[in-house]
Amino acid sequence: MYNNLNEELFAFIKKSPTSFHAIAAMEEYMENAGAEKLSEGSVWNLKEGGTYYVTRNKSAIIAFHVPCKEFTGFNIAASHSDSPSLKIKEDPEMNVENQYVKLNVEKYGGMLCGPWFDRPLSVAGRVIVQDGNKLETKLVDVDRDILMLPSLAVHMNRDVNDGYKYNFQKDMLPLFRMNGSKTDFLSMIAAEAGVEKENIKGSDLFLYDRMEGRVWGAEDEFISAPRLDDLQCAFTSMKGFLKSQSEKSVSVLCVMDNEEVGSGTKQGAGSTFLYDVLRRINFSMGRSEEEYWTAVAASFMISGDNGHAVHPNYADKTDPTSRPYLNGGIVIKHSANQKYTTDAVSAAVMRCLCDRAGVPYQNFLNRSDMLGGSTLGNISNSKVSLNTVDIGLPQLAMHSSYETAGAKDMEYMVKAFEEFYKSSISVSEDGSFEIQ
Repeated sequence: MYNNLNEELFAFIKKSPTSFHAIAAMEEYMENAGAEKLSEGSVWNLKEGGTYYVTRNKSAIIAFHVPCKEFTGFNIAASHSDSPSLKIKEDPEMNVENQYVKLNVEKYGGMLCGPWFDRPLSVAGRVIVQDGNKLETKLVDVDRDILMLPSLAVHMNRDVNDGYKYNFQKDMLPLFRMNGSKTDFLSMIAAEAGVEKENIKGSDLFLYDRMEGRVWGAEDEFISAPRLDDLQCAFTSMKGFLKSQSEKSVSVLCVMDNEEVGSGTKQGAGSTFLYDVLRRINFSMGRSEEEYWTAVAASFMISGDNGHAVHPNYADKTDPTSRPYLNGGIVIKHSANQKYTTDAVSAAVMRCLCDRAGVPYQNFLNRSDMLGGSTLGNISNSKVSLNTVDIGLPQLAMHSSYETAGAKDMEYMVKAFEEFYKSSISVSEDGSFEIQ
């Protein structure tokens, strides 16, 4: 089964070169499953047993299923749709000695620079198009090899293999065309969008790696693809959501944008998006304010964002006793300084869910002398406070343009999310829980 899952993931990632495309692909999954699309600007008339979804900024999505009887809480899985990349600046074309034209870009997120060089790249994102008095969003994906970041030859930088600090304004500008070419960048984007160049009034465009996903290894035990962080968690949580639902809790699938740059946007985990949706579910079902707060108190969130596996060449970079490996199962992420939300309670709940699903799990902690990353769980908790665990799948080369994970771990994650979504986690008193 896991090979089929990996191939489906690759197809999903190929259709998702940007966060906008990822959400469009997830909308397609929801439509095929019979979910009803809602709008934040319209009245919601929800029904018991109904499955719904709503998007914000076309780069974040929340889907939910209302059980057929009075619900007691919310089962929420949260992940993010964005990945580190290079964003195209306004008026991007830069002429070099009347010979070459390169594009002006800026860094989006904390990326590994080296892997972006010497490989086919393209551009995708959205454009805002004027049609009379209307402004409409159109997604764009230039589905061909149009850009490259050529490395400087070692003969001209003989110290490059001794370590190099990349300058984003100098080193990371991709080659687009020769100066004599008739195709300018904005005209190409307009043609891809099927609109006139002068009607494009705004854009959010990003570079993306053209390499497709691959299964590899002596016994096909590894997978590699662009944007595994965090489309792998978005995809597996969506699969779990579509496969099973709780009889007592509202199942909620939440995929936010802009985690890689701090989540502080209207469509990020620091926004009111999740808070707004949960409250609207509660009130649309005729429940009181007090019933909303009691439901939140009986809720649980899984914050899904991939974690670091032990690296075969840098095993010393991992904590001495917590050693997550590829194909070893789900990673539960811990941090004493609360960079992750996991505590004794949420870790115990997650371990019980994994045991019930029959899937292995591992622990991830940073070395005590190394500063680690963070994710969206704590940020989301500042808006909707509930018991939360941070998990992910173990991977290598995080924030590279092409990342690596274990071929078997996808199936483990889907099974864990299935178990989570069909469960009901009740709180009898502070510190006492029951998983049904």
